[in-house]
Amino acid sequence: MLDVTTQGRIGILSINRPQRRNAMDRDLVAALVGAFRRFDADPDIAAIVLTGESPGFCAGSDLKFIGRLSLEEMCRFEAETGDMARLIGFVRKPVIAAVEGFALGGGFILAVSCDLVVSSDSARWHLPEVPIGWLTPWGLGALVARVGAVSARKLCFASEAFDGREAMRLGVVDHLAESGRALETAIALAQRLADLPAASVSATKRFFTPGISGLSEVLDIEANEVFAGNCRHPVARETLERFGSR
Repeated sequence: MLDVTTQGRIGILSINRPQRRNAMDRDLVAALVGAFRRFDADPDIAAIVLTGESPGFCAGSDLKFIGRLSLEEMCRFEAETGDMARLIGFVRKPVIAAVEGFALGGGFILAVSCDLVVSSDSARWHLPEVPIGWLTPWGLGALVARVGAVSARKLCFASEAFDGREAMRLGVVDHLAESGRALETAIALAQRLADLPAASVSATKRFFTPGISGLSEVLDIEANEVFAGNCRHPVARETLERFGSR
């Protein structure tokens, strides 16, 4: 479910659960945590790229998986996923997301939790949680850090999906690539960062991470509590029961 490869001094993590649209379950979250830690400890790796195999980057939490959990277990899983995303900020090496196809829900938030985000111009970005019954349960601090609170709130209302060009205009994305070239562009960017002095790159991450990850941690606690309340309501229950029975 996670392909781990290297290209020179670049570590590449490719989410590979096509049957679930690269959605996250507990095993994938654990695999990502382990891979980030291994690359962080590897002196031969200077930068990391996170991507998803076709059909897209990541469709967020696997609703079939969480739909079969108790409410307490769901909240714990979402908290663990938020911990994984915040870990990216504490990895000493730059982590770059390469988005093709789509970044949906938690996949959207996972991408913006990375240090830099590359998107293809045709990639579909969407936060669908509110229409299906709940607040995004983790990572909103990373989105707020990128686009501001007012714009983040608008995106959470999820009036419509948008493409990579609009994501770039909004500040969700840092670099735009032609369709099919997001990974190539991200690897080239990672190589440029890998060629910089490792100490100053790490120091830059260390300086900015507390402000971003600290905000995310505070908001995640509140969001997870709101998520728990939302999941008791009929619309959310219907969503979870529908996916959990598949």
